[in-house]
Amino acid sequence: MSTDLLIRGGRVLTMDPATRDLDEADVLVRGSEIAAVEPGIEADAEVIDATGCVVMPGFVDTHRHTWQTAMRGICADWTLLDYFRGVRLNLSALYRPEDMYAGNHLGALEALDAGVTTLLDFSHCTNTPEHADEAIRGLGDAGIRAVFAYGFYPVPLTEPGFADHEARLADARRVRSEHFSSDDALLTMGVAATELGLVPLDASRMEFGIAEELEALLTAHTGSVNDPLWPREVEILHGAGLLGPGQVHVHCNGCTDPELGLLADHGCAVSCTPETELQMGMGFPVIGRSIACGIKPSLGCDIASNNSGDMLTQLRMGLQTHRALANQDLLDRDEMAETLDLTVRDALEMATIDGARAMGLDSRIGTVAPGKQADLILVRSDSAARAPAADPAEAVALQSSRADVGTVLVGGTIVKRGGELLVADADRVRRLADESRSHILSGAEQRGGLLLDLPDGWYEVTRDAAHANVTEGPADAE
Repeated sequence: MSTDLLIRGGRVLTMDPATRDLDEADVLVRGSEIAAVEPGIEADAEVIDATGCVVMPGFVDTHRHTWQTAMRGICADWTLLDYFRGVRLNLSALYRPEDMYAGNHLGALEALDAGVTTLLDFSHCTNTPEHADEAIRGLGDAGIRAVFAYGFYPVPLTEPGFADHEARLADARRVRSEHFSSDDALLTMGVAATELGLVPLDASRMEFGIAEELEALLTAHTGSVNDPLWPREVEILHGAGLLGPGQVHVHCNGCTDPELGLLADHGCAVSCTPETELQMGMGFPVIGRSIACGIKPSLGCDIASNNSGDMLTQLRMGLQTHRALANQDLLDRDEMAETLDLTVRDALEMATIDGARAMGLDSRIGTVAPGKQADLILVRSDSAARAPAADPAEAVALQSSRADVGTVLVGGTIVKRGGELLVADADRVRRLADESRSHILSGAEQRGGLLLDLPDGWYEVTRDAAHANVTEGPADAE
């Protein structure tokens, strides 16, 4: 019996600038790859009826802290400083390896349910080697495509799991060897650098260096503290010779235009997370500024501890915020907008092929084309509530919701069908997440609550320390 799949009769949104969209066509999937995209394919294959659906590449999320999923919603009314106090300095210290598994497994399933077939998992709660192992296992058990970015951030623990920074680097080498022997697998290796200034500059050099040593994608929070007195991170990285291709710089709201230009000059990518950036006081997403400086940005959902893992929400918030800012420039000059400089297709590219390009995966995913991996989603566009059907790009970008994502394939494997995730034991997933949440919240209560009560002026002290760290300090300082 054939194991081929034939997705028949959908409107194919290829997201490939070199090919046109197809009003009605078939997609033949052979093994993990797309074998053909054209009308009227005849093949001995299992048929998936795509009538009334848009067939398109799965969404690519270039920034998600998947480990926080079980803490869903706790940051709903928090600023960035609250997040530092509540998550980075408090809750992360309470995580056990099993909490990493629960968060990553649930978070990856949430992503798949919303049509996100690839994510860059920024995993900066690596309290012990076992934390890394369980985070990876959680992603793998979900069946998602992901870059697991090993984080070196020294979570403040009473009993640290690593003796020093060198021990963390050694464990990253172990993880690369034990879990990521192939760069063609669904899961591949990445490095999540500690924010510049939170560790000595020599430690940052080591983190950037090990990404190169391990041939791993590097991702970093850059310019997320929108404070003119915070160290100029991109300028410092440039001066230290650390910028280069194979890097995804996240947020960048506090970056100047010349700094964004430096990122572009060095072949770096940018990931915007509109929902958290707008809420937490980071500033407006840099979508327009990045494009003006030569970088087409990608999109990420960031933290499920704050918002959902729905890329359509990020796409819309980013697109419309950019449009509002561009229009406001005209309104401030008493002019009316006559055109919009960013289209829905541009936004969809940010959520698909631009995300794939940022992660160095554009030769494998991001478009619907023969030879690409069959990471595909079918989005219903013919419901009675939305008749008549719009242009497919318009239908997906502005008229659809995650509930319309009916079928999802990753590497040719169906992981969602008929609107239902194909999860072996959904009750177990929920139970593990509930147990994890209860454990962490109970621990936080014993420590005095979700938000640590820090002394007045703690942020200013942190900022001064960041300045000191980027100019001096031994590599093994903790």
